[in-house]
Amino acid sequence: MEQGKIDLKKEQQITLDNPRYKYSLMAKIFFAGMDMVAGKKDNLPKAKLLEILASIPYRVWEIRHYMKQTRKYFNSEKVATAQNVIEWGRDAQDNEFMHLLVIHEKMKEDGIKDRWYLKAFFRYFFVFTYVIIARIMACFSQKRAFLFNAEFENHAELVYAKMVKDNPEWENQKVNSPLVLNYANVETWADVFRRIGLDERDHMNHSFHFCGKPELIQKYEGMPSI
Repeated sequence: MEQGKIDLKKEQQITLDNPRYKYSLMAKIFFAGMDMVAGKKDNLPKAKLLEILASIPYRVWEIRHYMKQTRKYFNSEKVATAQNVIEWGRDAQDNEFMHLLVIHEKMKEDGIKDRWYLKAFFRYFFVFTYVIIARIMACFSQKRAFLFNAEFENHAELVYAKMVKDNPEWENQKVNSPLVLNYANVETWADVFRRIGLDERDHMNHSFHFCGKPELIQKYEGMPSI
């Protein structure tokens, strides 16, 4: 992913300075649970857990909207809307998976081992639990599911902004991994994680769009169209 004309440092500071979106009770409980499991400090293992979970709603929605297209094949407007969600979901889950690979590369480079909550048993448990939550929310209210995802992505954006701030040494650490450079053509690890944070903002903006709250979209120069 090319940085282009986007000022990543500026957007990171905007993330740090902007008031947080007022999270729902459900989101607050979810984030508190994450802190209980992974600790309150934002670090690479915690971000890894976030990325393991982040792609789940998009996969759930993709399947759900394929089914909706089949049921509503005679309604071209609903088919088109479902297709938009499917295409966004595909791109978003691929992007979240790339974030996971990038974090894994950085942890290998720094010699950071997975924490207990990233071991197979716990990882599968968290994934299974979140799949159930995502399916229930989508069945109960797809718009509410989109809104919860916006809250999740808003939280993730802040996590990355804080991590860059808390790790000033990343500013001087050059990126050498071909995999990471394929994701973001930037020079330093600080900008890699700034770019990931901006991706999370893009996911949040799309979630706000699909849940019918376009006024909450946080625009920036160079942002992709929605």
